Amino acid sequence: MREESPQVSVMAVVHRHQPLPADPYELWLRDELGDLLGIPHDGTRVEIVGGEIVVSPGPDFAHNLIVSDLQDAFAAAKAVGQAAGWRCVQTQDVNLSEIHEGYIPDLCVMSEADVQKARSRRSSKILPDELTLAVEVTSRSNFAEDREPGARRQRPSKWNGYARTGIPYYLIVDRDPQVMTSTLFTEPGFGGRYEESTSWKFGESIQLPAPFGITVPTDEWEAWD
Repeated sequence: MREESPQVSVMAVVHRHQPLPADPYELWLRDELGDLLGIPHDGTRVEIVGGEIVVSPGPDFAHNLIVSDLQDAFAAAKAVGQAAGWRCVQTQDVNLSEIHEGYIPDLCVMSEADVQKARSRRSSKILPDELTLAVEVTSRSNFAEDREPGARRQRPSKWNGYARTGIPYYLIVDRDPQVMTSTLFTEPGFGGRYEESTSWKFGESIQLPAPFGITVPTDEWEAWD
């Protein structure tokens, strides 16, 4: 990870001419990075992905509705005796200390045991082994950070980081008008890759397998404008 002249991605990469006073990851851990970059406290997210500082604007309404639908599906299943033992937390900092990166998934699904474990540490950031399912909903400004890297992307994405740190399930809801697909990645393997995946087009119900066993309708989900 470069400490000098870090790059900040806000739809484009901007080069800073002044070095930061410490490693960007350490500043992120101390919740100081955003202030040093002059990021407003308006929902803008600051993350460390693939060794770079990534700044993303706050999500739009359609994005937030998708996250809400996913959380509501867990709540509805729990109410009828299914999906017991799972908690959903939105926009929670995840400290991927093994690779010195920090993400803010749109939704974290944690077991009750892991919730208690995280609480006992009294930290504002959870660890990968406390997270069972990470959910990212793409936006026009930062979709490349969420997806599996393609041939033209050299640095790792969140897809790689989640796999490298052993998070068992990663669900990406891709709102790209050319894609409009949700994909569940499973079986994190060597080299920072998920070995298995299952996909559903928008309009098809997502069937999250055990240990979740819930169905998520997607009829009203929309692509980004």
